[in-house]
Amino acid sequence: MKNLNQRMRKIDEHYSRPMRREMLRITWPAFIELVMITLFGMVDMAMVGRLGPAAIAAVGLTNQPFMLLLAIFAAVNIGGTALVAWNVGGNNLDKAKATTRQIIMVNLILGLAISILGFTVADAIVRFMGAGPDTLGYSRIYFQIVASGLIFQVLMMGITACLRGAGQTRIPMAYNVGSNLVNVFGNYVLIYGKFGFPRWEVAGAAVSTAAARLLACLAALFYIYFSRRSELKISFKDDYRFDWEIIKKIFTVGLPSAMEQFVLQSGLMLFAKIVAGLGTAGFAAHQIGLNISGMSFAPSMAFGVAATTLVGQSLGAGDTEKAEKYARLIRRVAMATAGFIGLIFILFSHPLARLYTSDAVVAGMAGAVLKILALAQPGQSTQITLAGALRGAGDTMYPLYASIMGIWFFRVGATFLFVNVFGWGLIGAWIALVTDQYIRSAVIYFRFRSGKWKYLKTRVGEGKVKAVC
Repeated sequence: MKNLNQRMRKIDEHYSRPMRREMLRITWPAFIELVMITLFGMVDMAMVGRLGPAAIAAVGLTNQPFMLLLAIFAAVNIGGTALVAWNVGGNNLDKAKATTRQIIMVNLILGLAISILGFTVADAIVRFMGAGPDTLGYSRIYFQIVASGLIFQVLMMGITACLRGAGQTRIPMAYNVGSNLVNVFGNYVLIYGKFGFPRWEVAGAAVSTAAARLLACLAALFYIYFSRRSELKISFKDDYRFDWEIIKKIFTVGLPSAMEQFVLQSGLMLFAKIVAGLGTAGFAAHQIGLNISGMSFAPSMAFGVAATTLVGQSLGAGDTEKAEKYARLIRRVAMATAGFIGLIFILFSHPLARLYTSDAVVAGMAGAVLKILALAQPGQSTQITLAGALRGAGDTMYPLYASIMGIWFFRVGATFLFVNVFGWGLIGAWIALVTDQYIRSAVIYFRFRSGKWKYLKTRVGEGKVKAVC
């Protein structure tokens, strides 16, 4: 019996080595991409921060409304990633390319609409978010300029989703990192008026962001249409008529994710609105904390991308056991990474905060919330990576349920209670944030443990996704 167990362990190790290599092949470009985007975002906020707390707060007020406007594209992009992964796993590249064309067309139309809407309602949105006399002007102009470029962002996001489904994560890494380098340089010259450019301050940051997204969109389009290395290479001569069967499948898988994003982003918007009531200094510290927290989100999201792709491709090939092994392997590595990042937040919280502001009060508050954020890392890592695995299987309802429970009942509800009733201030808001992460983690983890997600792909094809519970 002992010899049999040893042989089984050797067999398992033999098969897990290529799985680890494949996981790393997909994860490291997404990891670098998301970490670099986060770092560039930190630099972006730090540059704006030199204009004062009001500038940080003004830009921060626009973040959640933008994410809410983009929530609908979660349906297209997550559904597209899953369908491309299934078809690539099943060696059906023609169907994967057809899915890519449909996503480009849908995102083009919806992206144009969302850009016009965002520009039109900018003033009403920033007023709703609580912009005061010192932040209103900054917030309005920033929102209008960035909203004008949303069409480029959503087109790029759609192509990125398809490439990730095909396992081609190096290309999005290249054009996203490149565009963010451009954004940092653009911030430097347009915020501060360097090299003969005008000093536009917050408006300069917005122009730089929109221009960088345009460049990323053009690079993504070039790769998908002209590169011979693209597995999803398509042509302008292809059929671009709407294929309602593909679109239906995209939204069958992706619509719960869009609803999840609406729940998530609307909850986060109210979360931000409650914290904004603490004053400019408190909200500036909150935005610094959120900006630095991207350093913990980025690695987990990269592992979530790998989980979506590898679980989707494994299920497309009909190998449910391999799909589960990938998910468990990715979660273990993600948890170890999250623990390391949490340690960094504990040890270097104040120096990190001082990168953003010279205001001692704001830096002190930001450093305190980073220590609290360190406690959230295990829960955050679990819920992001295993939610990625569920999405790869087309099981997008349970991430929605998790967000409803975590965001609305705990983050928003508990924040209102802790801040406005108990008077715990910014610390209370971040305690609510940690609670939210563990609630969502528990819902996602128990769904994964049930194993029902392994069989959802077949039912999606039969139009029975709502029957799975």
